[in-house]
Amino acid sequence: MKTMREVAAGMKAVSARMANQSLEKRNQALAAIADALEANQAAIYEANAADLKKAMEDNLPDPVIKRLRFDEHKLADVTKGLRDLIKLPDPLYREMMVRELDEGLVLHRVSCAIGVIGVIFESRPDALVQISALCIKSGNCAILKGGSEAMETNRTLFRTIATAAEAAGLPEGCLYQAEERSQINELLECHEYVDLLIPRGSNGFVQYIMNHTKIPVMGHADGICHVYVDQDADVEKAIRIVVDAKTQYVSVCNATETLLVHRGIAAALLPKLHAALREKRVEVRGTDDVRALIDCAEATEEDFATEYLDYIISVKLVDTLQEAVDHINHYGSHHTDAIVTENAESAEEFMQYVDSAGVYWNCSTRFADGYRYGFGAEVGVGTGKLHARGPVGLEGLVTYKYKLYGNGHIVDDYATGRKQFHFVDQ
Repeated sequence: MKTMREVAAGMKAVSARMANQSLEKRNQALAAIADALEANQAAIYEANAADLKKAMEDNLPDPVIKRLRFDEHKLADVTKGLRDLIKLPDPLYREMMVRELDEGLVLHRVSCAIGVIGVIFESRPDALVQISALCIKSGNCAILKGGSEAMETNRTLFRTIATAAEAAGLPEGCLYQAEERSQINELLECHEYVDLLIPRGSNGFVQYIMNHTKIPVMGHADGICHVYVDQDADVEKAIRIVVDAKTQYVSVCNATETLLVHRGIAAALLPKLHAALREKRVEVRGTDDVRALIDCAEATEEDFATEYLDYIISVKLVDTLQEAVDHINHYGSHHTDAIVTENAESAEEFMQYVDSAGVYWNCSTRFADGYRYGFGAEVGVGTGKLHARGPVGLEGLVTYKYKLYGNGHIVDDYATGRKQFHFVDQ
């Protein structure tokens, strides 16, 4: 068995070929993968059943088991995602800038693949398909390490994907699946060969990755998302949005964990909202003033800094929009936060001052997703401010290079004043 260093070195060697595959070839590979997944569905379901059986025997939490399930619905979603991705424009070779520096001396900024990307992700098997597809479309090689809970499903999916991709003409070794946890630490040492790491997991895990590698890391450590219901909110609209943001899929990073309510609307909103959340089996944890209005558990300071990924929500009353903004910027993870209000000025103020990758007005935080943004899918969500932010789709998986075309031009002519730059954008 090859070491991770050998795998990464081999992948680096083929990365230039991968980056220069034609759009037609990359799209043919995606189509072949979609067909192969459908043709191999019986084996995929069988592998997933084995993972689900073990997860239940190990008493894993219900939200984890829900993420782990890969059924007919998930297969339909990922194959549709693959075919939608085919329709998207080529992210490579795009002219981002053309500037004539002087006569006959022209500078081009052109998009290009990053190279070799390592993605370490949680126990959602559909993530393996989405990540592989995005890397292929963007011309990148990928080292993939999924959660151990999905071992059998991921193994079957990866073999199906890799076989179809190579049969379609992509370079051998452009994709690799790591299965052993020990390979993660080996991967972190491969800074000569791996251009980018994207970890998806707990805060502690992401921080560990960041602190133990020289490889650039892109990702997010937490998904502590908020909905703020302003004093000028429509109560029924607020209830609809909050219930969706919390319960549509609780075990994902864009589910809302904290609800902030303006004191001026609390009495009208909270009893009705509490009843709606109870119907969805949500445990509400509130501050003392919240508990004076509804019968709920007590919220602690720790609750407001917690990503539950479960049917639990923290609730706090605020006196002003600015207090809500300050709370979000202090306790939040800069992922996605929403305001519910009929006041356009309040909405714009909230969206300007909240320091998050996604800021929403009158809609659920669950929209923070690469597929729902029309990106085809996503490899993760970036909450930092460099390179890519928010759901990372095709554009987040490319970089650029400068190409300078001249005809015997030398710097000395400009340093001595014999020639002058004129900088004309074309």
